[in-house]
Amino acid sequence: MFRRQLSWVLLFLAACIVLQGIGAVFALREAERQVVRGRIASDIHQGFVQLSATKQHLRAWVTQHKIGAGGDPSAREALLNEMHQNLAHLTALAKMASSLGMDGSGGEEQVARHEALRVLGQNVKTLGETLGQVKTLPANMPARLGWDTLNEVFEKSEGLDLRQLIGQSIVREHAAMLRERQAADATLSRIRWLWIGMALSLALLALGATFYFARALRRPIDELARGAHKLRQGRLQHRIPLEGQDEFSDVARSMNAMAAALEKHSQQESEQRHRLETEVRERTRALHEANTSLQQTDTRRRQLLADISHELRTPTTAIRGEAEITLRGGERPAHEYRDALRRIVAISRQLGSVIDDLLAMARSDMENLSIVQQTVDFSEPLNDALSQASALAGEKNIRIDCPPMPKGSVKVMGDAQRLSQLLLLLLDNAVRYSYPQGTVTVRWQQSTEFPATLTVQVTDQGIGIPAEELHQVFDRHFRGSLARVHRAAGSGLGLPIAKALVQAHSGSLTLQSPAHGAQGTGTRVVLQLPLLTRPQLENALKS
Repeated sequence: MFRRQLSWVLLFLAACIVLQGIGAVFALREAERQVVRGRIASDIHQGFVQLSATKQHLRAWVTQHKIGAGGDPSAREALLNEMHQNLAHLTALAKMASSLGMDGSGGEEQVARHEALRVLGQNVKTLGETLGQVKTLPANMPARLGWDTLNEVFEKSEGLDLRQLIGQSIVREHAAMLRERQAADATLSRIRWLWIGMALSLALLALGATFYFARALRRPIDELARGAHKLRQGRLQHRIPLEGQDEFSDVARSMNAMAAALEKHSQQESEQRHRLETEVRERTRALHEANTSLQQTDTRRRQLLADISHELRTPTTAIRGEAEITLRGGERPAHEYRDALRRIVAISRQLGSVIDDLLAMARSDMENLSIVQQTVDFSEPLNDALSQASALAGEKNIRIDCPPMPKGSVKVMGDAQRLSQLLLLLLDNAVRYSYPQGTVTVRWQQSTEFPATLTVQVTDQGIGIPAEELHQVFDRHFRGSLARVHRAAGSGLGLPIAKALVQAHSGSLTLQSPAHGAQGTGTRVVLQLPLLTRPQLENALKS
């Protein structure tokens, strides 16, 4: 029903638009015709004015020539040609005016125009013949006699006064021009009102059709939109309340049937989805646990390999350095060889312990090294670490400066081997990232305040660490920008392992860079370990 009504209204509006288009074509043609008439009338009037002006210029030329004050013959010919062209143009315009019916007095205007052009054409022809024979007057001849002869040629033709003829023509053409302009204005006014009337009529018809269809379509469209919105929200039980025989009722019945089918399928799908979600949840949990276990295993494997490479590199380097220093130069006393072998044996023993720990970590997937807690004289691991680090420093011509620690003066609770490993890691880093001929300074100090602590500072004169990288130096596998440039090889595990060893001994480890003031270089590592108090020491001795 709505489709048929809409079709009729659209056909009616299309017919109105076609009629408006036909009216527009007619109005355009009429406006174009009036514009052409006005332009022709204006051109004819301008032509007569120009012809009068050219004739006056020719009269001036003759006067100059007669009195011997100039008068170039080429100027005369140019003026005559201009008058001939002007007359030819006026003749063509007069014919066009006749074809367009431009006559306000029953044809008399056209007759007068053609007669004036004929007389003027004859006069211009006579002027051309006469002026070709004009000569300068003799000195004894009166000027009045020559001028009267030429004045007769300029002002008279076929018994008519040419000045009066041209003046009447200009007045007549001016009146014709004003008449055509008034006619054009009247035509444009009629066209304007015609267009306004047609536009208003079409607008009123369109508004009426819009108002009618808006009222007729508002309720069914609102119901359909409301139903579609509820279905989009998932409320499949909603039904659109439209009953009738129009198109919207058909759409409503189709949407209601679709909603019923979707509701049924949704219930079935919900049940199946619930079962699948339960199964997927169980499978996902199992896969997540398996994946987590694999990731943890892979992470531990990577860390283990990194720890193995790092932990084995330092002792083996120390053994090689000790042997190279011993073999360097000539023959040595036997006791020096025995001392070197004893140091190599000690380092090898430490290397074997490290290998045992790494193997134990590999077998048990442990991430922490075992720490044997016992009373330790700190001078022993310090001397061991200094002995091993000296071999490393000798290869790079670096001096290690450390005041001797009296034996038995500093007691801590911990693992002597791990403490030696910790100190060797710190000294190894200081040596590796120092410049040749540099000095690594080791200073230690006991605090008397509670809680009693041992502070060990390892200061180098090396490359230092940028301030923005200090917070990352204890991250596994992190190597600073300067460290990568100074020494390409490296795993970034030395400081993380040292941090783990310090935490296992309930201590702290901090870095300061630059180590020698705001404008200095190098790095200072500050190690703090808790000291055994007298009661703790007595209890440890009793146990």
